[in-house]
Amino acid sequence: MASKKMIATAIAIIIIVAIIAIAAQQFLTQKPKPQEVEIKIGLLVDLSGPLTTYGEDIRDACLIGVEDINAYFAEKGQPYRVKLFVEDTKVDPKVALDKVQALHGKGVTLIVGPMGSGEVKQIAEYVTANKIVIISPSSTAAPQLLGVTKPEEKKFIFRFVPTDAFQTEAIAGEAAELGIKGVVITYVGNAWGKGLADFGKPKFEAKGIEVKDVIEYPDPPPADFTPYIAVIEKDVNELLQKYDKTQIAVVAFSYEEVYTMLSQVNVNSPLLEVKWLGCDGTAKSRKIVDIPERVNKVGMYSTLFDSKGPSFDKLDKIYKQRYGRDIYQYALDAYDAQWVIALSFSEVYNKLGKYDPEEMAKIIPIVTEKYSKGEYGVTPVSGYIKLDEYNDRASGDYAIWAVEKSEWVLKGIWRYEENKIEWM
Repeated sequence: MASKKMIATAIAIIIIVAIIAIAAQQFLTQKPKPQEVEIKIGLLVDLSGPLTTYGEDIRDACLIGVEDINAYFAEKGQPYRVKLFVEDTKVDPKVALDKVQALHGKGVTLIVGPMGSGEVKQIAEYVTANKIVIISPSSTAAPQLLGVTKPEEKKFIFRFVPTDAFQTEAIAGEAAELGIKGVVITYVGNAWGKGLADFGKPKFEAKGIEVKDVIEYPDPPPADFTPYIAVIEKDVNELLQKYDKTQIAVVAFSYEEVYTMLSQVNVNSPLLEVKWLGCDGTAKSRKIVDIPERVNKVGMYSTLFDSKGPSFDKLDKIYKQRYGRDIYQYALDAYDAQWVIALSFSEVYNKLGKYDPEEMAKIIPIVTEKYSKGEYGVTPVSGYIKLDEYNDRASGDYAIWAVEKSEWVLKGIWRYEENKIEWM
């Protein structure tokens, strides 16, 4: 009897030991939950200056982007989580530098933005010296106007939009096809505005269009535009001695301050009898509601980089449901920039076990291409992104928008490959 008890006890002990051994083995082989790795991304946008319409759209798209990216990493079982730091620069280069330095103080070394080329130029030295990676969704000035002479000097500065060499080709073609014979150019006095004016003038002339004058106004823009309006009006009056009013245009390489300028034009001025041609800084602005009659008269034909990718419809639907308006092109570029930054960070961290800015700068062009091809299981909202040797977007089409009956209407598309306009 005792022996049976001993046997039973021994069996019980063996079973208990086996259970403990199995549990211990499972415990030892179980992978610990990876510690969360925070990806700090700064967002430099204009929320109270001359590009507020577009800055708000970029911010709102990026807020959706944070949700989408974090959901992606969670679904993949990866430990990364994006945290967004939004800063208002007013498109003021000095403010932009202050904001970059403040973000750097918080440990932020990855930035979407800033929006303006003048801002990018202002912060270029600081971000390069401190190896801060930035992707601007809307800076379009040629690299030389940013103070860059060779690609190596721009290795931490990326731009997901084509330069003004493309846009001015579209604007000159638009003017020619509208029957314009003479123009007066006015521009905001920063790297972006100067770049458009410098690229634009010879392209107008190559189309046989007379450039009567090129007039710069300050950046930040003045509250009173009347001195500049007087010069533009004088030039237009002189052009009216040679051409019909339907053959004359004012070309504004401006931000949304152009609508302030228009509001200060005398109601009987010839400036309200000719066409106005804008650019990406004026297109689809919500400021037209302030001066509908004047904008209806001049049309404000404005070019805007136009590129949509496979994931556009999904984001557009969410954006409209949440904000009740259409999404702006540069918001698409910013959304994609966030994805590329986050995916590049994860690639670097997975490879090295830490973040390294030099490796980040090297891998972004590679990740951008893989992202464009859908190799991560997600696709761009702004179309295929190909970067040139200066880390700028290499090509693109431009939509032509104009105001009719106080609404922005798509009038045509300038096709880069054919260098011609498809009118609607």
